[in-house]
Amino acid sequence: MSIKQTNILLESDTNELEIVEFRVDELDRNGNLIPCHYGVNVAKVREIIRLPEVTKSLNASDAIEGMIKLREKVITVLNLERILNKDTGDMQADRVIVLEFNNLMVGVLVHSVSRIYRISWKNVEAPAMTTHSDQVTGLVKMEDRIILVLDFEKIVAEFCTSSALKPLEPEQLGEISSHDRSAKTILVADDSPFIRSTMCSALRGAGYNVIEAVNGAEAWDKIRGLIQGCSDEKVPLRSRLQLLITDVEMPQMDGLHLTSTIRKEQGPQELPIIIFSSLASEDNIRKWETLGAQKILTKPDLPNLVKYADEFTT
Repeated sequence: MSIKQTNILLESDTNELEIVEFRVDELDRNGNLIPCHYGVNVAKVREIIRLPEVTKSLNASDAIEGMIKLREKVITVLNLERILNKDTGDMQADRVIVLEFNNLMVGVLVHSVSRIYRISWKNVEAPAMTTHSDQVTGLVKMEDRIILVLDFEKIVAEFCTSSALKPLEPEQLGEISSHDRSAKTILVADDSPFIRSTMCSALRGAGYNVIEAVNGAEAWDKIRGLIQGCSDEKVPLRSRLQLLITDVEMPQMDGLHLTSTIRKEQGPQELPIIIFSSLASEDNIRKWETLGAQKILTKPDLPNLVKYADEFTT
């Protein structure tokens, strides 16, 4: 199955995305099938193929199915039913969704792939307490089912360390902690608790004050609250907030729409913005540059995140 991307993510004011729906089913205690529906942003999907011959990896986690050759590349395939700890009995997964993000290509083994849906980020809700709540960044309510949007950045990082957003090493913190940043405040918007926690820890470790938001809508609410407070005190916004760092993929309001909204408003127009996204490929960066962000960085580049935070908060 080829994936025809319509570049929804690259249109700054649509606040829409396309998701590929797939299934990784399980059995209940009586052996009855429980259909389980999941989704991934089509911008992360390279292609969908039948499972070819697999070469087993030595001393690898059970969650790693093995390696496959995809044209001239060898990629790791993750077994999603094992990662999600499902009882699947004799069911066989035979579809591979090939993902590409964070400058990495990886396959995930699933039971079936259905179709692509175009939806508004406003219709993607933050997850409630689910069985796999730490692996889910959003849910989409369809008429007859719920599609869980998986946090593939977290899932893949656990098994493909090259893609992981790693905490800064002590020597890195030592190099950057000599500056006094105690008077600087940064707002960080990211829907993944794993990613957001790692980013905020690095920034706090460097000495910044950090405000957190779980999506673009919450970030915009916090900015408007600060604007109102600054207006009452007759001080500029940048006296209270020096920088916004935002992800792109987020429920309710994505980071592109958040950036565009800020640049259209009179109060926060001068607020520096860094877009920090796993989808920041060279092509996407060129198209996002018109939004008015000061910098667009590809995850997992934490050292440069602190470097540019220093540049734009001075």
